Amino acid sequence: MNFMNQAFLLAKKAELHGDVPIGAVIVQNEKIIARGENRVQKSKNPTLHAEIVAINKACRKTNSKFLDDCDLYVTLEPCSMCATAISFARIRNIYFAARDEKGGGITSNAKIFEND
Repeated sequence: MNFMNQAFLLAKKAELHGDVPIGAVIVQNEKIIARGENRVQKSKNPTLHAEIVAINKACRKTNSKFLDDCDLYVTLEPCSMCATAISFARIRNIYFAARDEKGGGITSNAKIFEND
């Protein structure tokens, strides 16, 4: 299964309900355990980015606040808020399809993982 393709399907879903088209999946043992798409506009909540939605679902599914044996696939470089949440969840690997020069928090701008 191509996990990034699954994230892109979720991005299309987000776009259908008026959100920025970003999707994310969390994988554990080569199986998707959580999916999320941007829900900021739909839910009128600025924190409901695709990564946050997926992290919340994965934590509920694993009954743990740490996802250190999980990987995240997301269609766009996570912002600083999401990068920090990813760090707090201890997600093992992050794969993103495109850099976000304007709002990215990993390789662009804040570079959350380069700070102690």
